Amino acid sequence: MKREVRVETDMLGELEVASESLHGIHTERAVANFPLAGRPVAASLARAFGAVKLACARTNRALGCFGDDPAKADAIERACEELAEGRLDRHVVVDLLQGGAGTSTNMNVNEVIANRALELLGEPHGSYARVSPLEDVNLHQSTNDTYPTALRLATIRLIRGLEEQVGALQEAFQAQERRHAQVVKIGRTQLQDAVLTTLGREMGAYAAALARDRLRLDKCEERLRLVNLGGTAIGTGQGAPREYSFRATEALREATGIGFARTDDLVEATQNADVFVEVSGSLKALAATLLKICGDLRLLSSGPEAGLGEIRLPRVQAGSSQMPGKVNPVIPEAVSQVALRVFGNDAALTAACALGSLELNPYLPLVAACLLESLELLARGCAVLKARCIEGIEANEARCRAHVESSTATVTALVPVLGYDAACALAVRVEQSGRSVREVAVGEGLVDAEAFDRLVSPEAVGRLGSGGQEGGGGGVQR
Repeated sequence: MKREVRVETDMLGELEVASESLHGIHTERAVANFPLAGRPVAASLARAFGAVKLACARTNRALGCFGDDPAKADAIERACEELAEGRLDRHVVVDLLQGGAGTSTNMNVNEVIANRALELLGEPHGSYARVSPLEDVNLHQSTNDTYPTALRLATIRLIRGLEEQVGALQEAFQAQERRHAQVVKIGRTQLQDAVLTTLGREMGAYAAALARDRLRLDKCEERLRLVNLGGTAIGTGQGAPREYSFRATEALREATGIGFARTDDLVEATQNADVFVEVSGSLKALAATLLKICGDLRLLSSGPEAGLGEIRLPRVQAGSSQMPGKVNPVIPEAVSQVALRVFGNDAALTAACALGSLELNPYLPLVAACLLESLELLARGCAVLKARCIEGIEANEARCRAHVESSTATVTALVPVLGYDAACALAVRVEQSGRSVREVAVGEGLVDAEAFDRLVSPEAVGRLGSGGQEGGGGGVQR
């Protein structure tokens, strides 16, 4: 069956476009020119563009630009709303990697809005004399100001979603902190036995690190809310009424409920993209936290019989096609890969922002691809880690207790009573005898059994500092 087409024209000539398509000739050329990533720009960016275009359309309407055609204004605004709501996602088809500083994305959006508005008006697609992608939808705008503004909006929305997931993960660790506050275990430095701690304390430290990451994310939004909307070409405001340049940001604030403000220096904001480097840095910090946590979980659950085996992770799937009974820590492994991908995205984004030239950064599509992917990956990674791993962690209390009884690290708990030199000598005798610290210390009369148990109790281990006097038989703290 022959495809029904319409013919559209641009400065390069004519091109056939499928009659039913909401996009037009500019999008067709971009699709042909950039078969790179093999997937379109992020839906979050397309939807943010819808909100930006809606704010611009409302501003133009308020300034009387569509005064003789209110039906056109209604149709454009409704099409913008549909795009902002995600109802037109499948029509934004340009590759996420593209030349032109995002012009292809802006034109794809303009064409989709124009043709959807034409549908609403009962007109055929491509009837641009009635609704033009450039002269109506893109009125008083440029890719130079709409693309970075849309990227800021998309980033803010995803940051807020990520904050929620980080907060939920933090709370899951806090629950594990309370649950395992009484489980005494070996604390390790350089992977060697060091001192006694509790499993609850370990879990609480993870929660505290995530709380700090959450605070970093919250602070990112402040600078993202400063936009260059109304700056048009390179921030000069060329081609737009002065009043438009001031009112467009107000309309965006009203349309999104986010406290956007017009930056004081539109030229500077158009040429520099360092704010995205700053945001990506916060995402990298979160990724580093997650990678560290996941590495610890794998170590603590290792074995389980021939490793540390101090915690049990939820068993979510079989671990081998060859080794019966093997179950791997697949959730921490998967989230570790999320973190590593974020590290890579940060490196690419940083280079792209640094390579901006003169009045504009031509690599914003790569910046957007890296930043939005990192935000989405981290949000999903935190959610998966919480639901399929952290909430189901169980302590292997018997293994923790056995490690405490057999490790010379337990001798450190006796230093307040014995002193450092005597404790070192005790550690040597324990290692040579093959007996537990408790057996040797109590058997030699260095401390009595009650004092030993008190020194290695969760209360003593969790106390800040060494506490007061301890030990049986008038043991003196030194």
